[in-house]
Amino acid sequence: MIWLLALPVVLAAGVAAALLVRRRGRAAVRVLVGADVLVLLGALVVLAVVAAGGAEPAAGAGAVEQVPAAAAQPAGGSSAQWAALLGAAIAVAGSSIGAAIAVAYTGAAALAAMSERPELFGRAMVIVGLAEGIAIYGLIVAIILIGRA
Repeated sequence: MIWLLALPVVLAAGVAAALLVRRRGRAAVRVLVGADVLVLLGALVVLAVVAAGGAEPAAGAGAVEQVPAAAAQPAGGSSAQWAALLGAAIAVAGSSIGAAIAVAYTGAAALAAMSERPELFGRAMVIVGLAEGIAIYGLIVAIILIGRA
């Protein structure tokens, strides 16, 4: 749900960055790189806090009753969960990078072929779609791994 709420903000930031680069040139690129470094440092701080066992939820008036740790974990324990989730992340990341490389090459070749012979549009899009299928296979593997976690 949070991604749906954040999507307009991300789109607005992307459009603002593109306009800034178009109008200001190299100075805007320096500003954007500086902002990226700050975001990276903030993400590293958050990662360090989470990895160290960071802040626990405060018990307030609307707090939900805490479940004992033994009852909250499945029989496999948390070590099986993190390994499955890490495997799912690697599957998605690897397949997405592979699909991006494949689509880059096939898309460039498809555009070159269509510029000479426009009737090849259907065949070219099928080949580009097959290259994109690699990412879908990684997503399926990730869903299976998350289901087993």
